[in-house]
Amino acid sequence: MKQCQSCGLPLKKDPNGLWGGTNTDGTISDTYCSLCYTNGEFHYKGNDMKEFQNIVEQKMKEGGHSWFMRKLTRWGIPHLKRRKNKA
Repeated sequence: MKQCQSCGLPLKKDPNGLWGGTNTDGTISDTYCSLCYTNGEFHYKGNDMKEFQNIVEQKMKEGGHSWFMRKLTRWGIPHLKRRKNKA
């Protein structure tokens, strides 16, 4: 299962129904979701890993995800492609 390499969201569950964000040329990204990436730009501009993890965890909580899934996703974020070199 492909997942966003910024936040870990399974791309098939992208809320915009696109299965990914959009690149600058309008094509669908097969690497990042629409919550993280639109028109070739990332929504979260900061470099603070913990802040980003908190944002993702809060959005998951609002979406009704279990405590376990929120913590598992939070743990996995530093291991994703976009984050590996910034951990």
